[in-house]
Amino acid sequence: MVRLTGGDPSLLRRINSAVVLHALRGSGPLTLTELTRSTGLSRPTVEGVVEGLMESGLVVEAAAGSADARKQGRPARRFRFHAESGHLLGVEIGVHQVRVLLADLGGRMLGSYCYPVDELLDVDTRLERVRAGVAESLRRAEVARSTLWAVGVGSPGIVEANGRVGLSTAMPGWTGLALGERLGRSFKCPVLVENDANAAALGEHWLGAARGNDDVVFVMAGLSPGAGSLIGGRLHRGFGGAAGEIGALHLLGREATPERLLSTTDRPLDPLDEVAVTRVFSLAREGDARATEAVRRFLRRLVHDVAALALALDPELVVLGGWATGLDDVVEPLRDALARYCLRPPRVALSALGEEAVATGALRLALDHVEEQLFAVDRTAAAVLR
Repeated sequence: MVRLTGGDPSLLRRINSAVVLHALRGSGPLTLTELTRSTGLSRPTVEGVVEGLMESGLVVEAAAGSADARKQGRPARRFRFHAESGHLLGVEIGVHQVRVLLADLGGRMLGSYCYPVDELLDVDTRLERVRAGVAESLRRAEVARSTLWAVGVGSPGIVEANGRVGLSTAMPGWTGLALGERLGRSFKCPVLVENDANAAALGEHWLGAARGNDDVVFVMAGLSPGAGSLIGGRLHRGFGGAAGEIGALHLLGREATPERLLSTTDRPLDPLDEVAVTRVFSLAREGDARATEAVRRFLRRLVHDVAALALALDPELVVLGGWATGLDDVVEPLRDALARYCLRPPRVALSALGEEAVATGALRLALDHVEEQLFAVDRTAAAVLR
């Protein structure tokens, strides 16, 4: 409970407002008496805070329920967090698609939209497709752009803290792109950019297979697999945002490149794209011997790469996403390998969010930013007390 005296009155008001907002968001509609009891603030303080929050649109009076209607006399007014007063976007910018998730300030999903894009698009055209996809999503949901509080973005590549893409092998034109800055020109709210595997890890931790688990590795299986890791419930990005780039392990000389691993001939697979790879997996399912062996080689390297990461981080859970969601035989080989290599093998599960994992994690980034602005009382209070 925050109890402060003296100091900056405006800062104290902000802290009190955050305390009241946190109580309303966590408990639903409350009366002034209930708010006074749950926050520990005085009745006059709570009344003043609620009045100010109603003026700002963050709090509204809740409609009377059936139980209140049956009571004699005038029921006590109840107030709730006005989550509909603002909106958040989670955007995945992938090689072949742009996916947009829309939610209110409470994180309640309002819409999911997906737009296919050509993998060969140049940077400017791809960014224009992203803007068009966002505009269309907002139009279909009848949400004004002015109500956006934050936009989270997940995209392939090593993403630096300032939103710049340091390296992207999946989309070469992305390398060196100040993605956060470029997208920020289209919005009047913060734009937060993260690597796609990192974003997916956040999404699975929030609403997917990793709920309730704070030490998690999410593996984005693909031509160049990547991973996002949560340690103690917090995203581990590494010094420059390159943590989890297990697709580079073949550079150590231990394994062949994906071009050779997935080849069904004596020559490297060329071009190495999703169409060619999909054909290899399809042939394997049909019983083609060379394709089956190619898939086995690729999965063996993937398993070794994940095992190396699990040995380093000792996660409670490994979640498989990307291509792994379409492969029935990837879980057991990984479990067997982790049992051989790890002192304490983690549990293994397939992604529960599937194709929406990255966009869901991007939305969580936006929600985290809003919650930091509205509900981060402890940090502010600590600064005052110092």
